[in-house]
Amino acid sequence: MTDENAAAELPAGMLTEGTLLDLMGIVITEASPERIVATMPVKGNVQPYGLLHGGASCVLAESLGSIGSALHAAAFDKVAVGVDINATHHRAVRDGVVTGVATPIYLGRTTTTYEIVITDERDKRVCTARITCQLIQAPPAS
Repeated sequence: MTDENAAAELPAGMLTEGTLLDLMGIVITEASPERIVATMPVKGNVQPYGLLHGGASCVLAESLGSIGSALHAAAFDKVAVGVDINATHHRAVRDGVVTGVATPIYLGRTTTTYEIVITDERDKRVCTARITCQLIQAPPAS
């Protein structure tokens, strides 16, 4: 993670170092099954026209929803795997930092669904996403 002082404590076994989150500069600042918050720089996560890449927004959204789902799944000795994601991109961002906030729509024993709202530094909505995860038994360690 790029800023260890601002980073939230994640459960043991939930790594960010060397992952896509690390590569994209995503910093988790709050993490519980009820609310997950992270920031991501626009720089380095743009498409050829210099705008925040829609795929980068999806990575941020899926990461937040998956973390929340994993935290919820742990109560059932399960793990979370994404099965569906969709995103609506509302406005372009060229610079600065975006913030994603994930809140649950549904927290069940076999599935979870989160809404993720991504905003820019002016608190303008950039993207709205929804992810559904299936909760499954953890695969055996290899």
